[in-house]
Amino acid sequence: MKEKSLITKFKFGAASLLLFLLFPFLSFAQQAKVNAGIDSTSIKIGEQIIFSIEVETDSTNLVVFPEGQTFKPMEMVESLGADTTTVEDRFKLLKKYSLTQFDSGAYTIPQQKVIIQNREYLTDSFRLEVANVKVDTTRQKMYPIKPAVDVPKGFEFPKWIWWLLAALVLLGVAFYFFRRKKKKQEEVPELPPYEQAMLELKQLDDSSLLPDREIKEYYSQLTFSVRKYLDRKIYDRALESTTSELIAYLELRKKAGELSLKDTSIGNLQQLLKRADLAKFANSRPDVITAKSDRTKVEHFIKDVRQVVPEPTEEELMQDENYRKEKLQRKRRNKIIAILGGVIVAALVVITVLINTKGFDFVKDSVLGNETKELLEGDWIRSEYGTPQVSIITPEVLVRKTVDRNDELQEMLLGSETFDAGTLEGNLYTLLITGPVNPQGDFDLQKAVDGIYTSLEARGARNIIIKQEDFSTINNTEGIKVFGTFNLENPVTGGPIKKEYAILNFGANGGFQQIMVVFNEGDEYAEEISQRIENSVQLKN
Repeated sequence: MKEKSLITKFKFGAASLLLFLLFPFLSFAQQAKVNAGIDSTSIKIGEQIIFSIEVETDSTNLVVFPEGQTFKPMEMVESLGADTTTVEDRFKLLKKYSLTQFDSGAYTIPQQKVIIQNREYLTDSFRLEVANVKVDTTRQKMYPIKPAVDVPKGFEFPKWIWWLLAALVLLGVAFYFFRRKKKKQEEVPELPPYEQAMLELKQLDDSSLLPDREIKEYYSQLTFSVRKYLDRKIYDRALESTTSELIAYLELRKKAGELSLKDTSIGNLQQLLKRADLAKFANSRPDVITAKSDRTKVEHFIKDVRQVVPEPTEEELMQDENYRKEKLQRKRRNKIIAILGGVIVAALVVITVLINTKGFDFVKDSVLGNETKELLEGDWIRSEYGTPQVSIITPEVLVRKTVDRNDELQEMLLGSETFDAGTLEGNLYTLLITGPVNPQGDFDLQKAVDGIYTSLEARGARNIIIKQEDFSTINNTEGIKVFGTFNLENPVTGGPIKKEYAILNFGANGGFQQIMVVFNEGDEYAEEISQRIENSVQLKN
């Protein structure tokens, strides 16, 4: 029994020892797994690599991947989303990062920290080589550094212009308010001569000039009323005439039989005017009774004149009505002119400010419009043309064009398709030619390029300047670029139009492809259009 008990104890101890030894391995089997890797160990400057972190863990665990610029000296371009897959009762997460570097050299991507259920795990570090982009000088021509060019200063207005504009604005505002005030004064309707004179006499009676012994002012208003009445009815210079001149004119009209006033009426007016002259200029002070008597004499004189001066005829009234209408139209016309003048001044101020801040070309293009600018800023279209297929982006869709070609190039092709937009004489002209090469012929791309001069000359180009360089499309198709300037006769004026051109030539995919852009020399918008078209060319199989 004792021996059996010892054996049992030994078996139990051995099992416990085995379980103790296996426990760490069983626990480790339940732990998370973290692996990392990169898709390339060497890149060129500016290229990107993919850094991947793979985590395998229990589905209930929380996983936190590194975020931010933790990959220095590498620069994180983009943090891609994590992909999740299920393996039995465990999750497998795959997180990717896009990294790059813009300086050549050897770099080490540091260890990255991954947190799983509050426990930290570190990935491996990786070595990466970043190489310079090599330039093949045998295929890419090298040009000397251009000398420094003095750039003229932008157009600026002198400071005194702004002070002058400010003064003009202030004068315009002052003139506007002055005209407005004068207009309000003129708009007060004036009564007919007799009614107006009676109204002024009544206002004089209601005043306090006589009780206050303001004799001088009283006689001034009294004589003004009678003179104004005579000015409107008989003598249009009665207001500025002296007393003797006015009386002499009335007596002359009476002797001529044109004015049948009584001598007593003229005499009373003469005495009144002389007394008023003494009161105004010699400090004479007639008594109140005399002043009231003179006021009565003025009223009688006005009534006498009204009786002897005939009322205006219908024709005179119509003439007066036409005069008033003409005067009203003149006022309206002056108002319109003033408003237009204000608008013009405001427009000039705005244009001046825009020219000074934005430049003359900006104002010209915005006000008058610019066809090539509108094309550049409009919607561009990518289209595919002909066989072999050419894909380009243009501001306008190229339209198929039928062309009879008898040149040497046509002999090297089985046929060709031509597409264009615009006209050669216009602001922008785009031409595309593509066609399969004749297998029986002797096609030579350089020979086709050499025929460009003859082709341009046949279309009316003169003083042609041709430059040539190698060209490569975005999908690495090699070709030849021909560019330069030429003159074209203006069909309207007969003068020369200076043109710039760029022609891309390819012999790819068993065919010949040519893209030409022609635009006016110095048109920066058209030049940018040409660059965008060149950069978009793709030749497809």
